[in-house]
Amino acid sequence: MSKSLTKAELITELASRAGTDKKAATAIIEALSGLIHDQVVAGGAVTIPEVGKIYCRERAARTVRNPSTGAAIEKEADRAVKMTFAKTIKDKVNA
Repeated sequence: MSKSLTKAELITELASRAGTDKKAATAIIEALSGLIHDQVVAGGAVTIPEVGKIYCRERAARTVRNPSTGAAIEKEADRAVKMTFAKTIKDKVNA
């Protein structure tokens, strides 16, 4: 298994593949990150072609258990960020 890319490594690789400098690659990463944050917080979704869809999902109030005591606790409704991966990336991983 290969290691995870750090932000600096991601910027370097993006600049190399796009044929641009690191400053432009950094601006692209930061703009994309900001766009995703804004859309997901507002309840929208962002689809990145051939990668997947990032969205916010509402979770209903529910009863959960404290693992150390076993006591039932009522947990309020909340939201969770989810990502569904595109079929193309799933197929490449499982090839």
